[in-house]
Amino acid sequence: MIYQYIVVLKNNHNRYIDVTGFILSIFSIICFINELATGPQFSFWFTLGTAFILFVVASNILQSLKKKKVYYARALLIAALVWMKMPYFQWLTVVFIVLALLEYQAKYSLEIGFSDSQIMINSLFPKKYQWKEFSNIMLKDDLLTLDFTNNRFLQREVEEDEESEADEEEFNDYCRKQLEKALISE
Repeated sequence: MIYQYIVVLKNNHNRYIDVTGFILSIFSIICFINELATGPQFSFWFTLGTAFILFVVASNILQSLKKKKVYYARALLIAALVWMKMPYFQWLTVVFIVLALLEYQAKYSLEIGFSDSQIMINSLFPKKYQWKEFSNIMLKDDLLTLDFTNNRFLQREVEEDEESEADEEEFNDYCRKQLEKALISE
């Protein structure tokens, strides 16, 4: 499918995802060090896991200070492997694996593609809509508004993109024409 316009929406959840990854990593480090200190014998896996997670956390802190994206997926996957060796809370293995696999998708900016035949919202589960399902679509002051005919409403801030060639007026004009075509074809 060729889209005449692709609008990228801001993802405002990155900070919460990073904080969650940080807290889970620190929690794991504390539990692993506790098990090393109080466990019946020395464990190579707890030591290695703690060292790796500490390295990822430290490098992520440095990257975030440079205003770059950080990912805790590697730390969470290693923590999941070490949690399998723990004498308690082994069920956290599944939680850590799921969170690690979902982190990239959760940090991915939402994209909406506009073609002559449909509108596609690209998310974990992509959604396709026909133009007739909307009563109005407008881009104004970096804010995209999708007004559905069933009284649903989606309004999100657009990511600032230097590559975007279309201006608001051109995009709004395109959407207005598509909505008129959909209205006439009914």
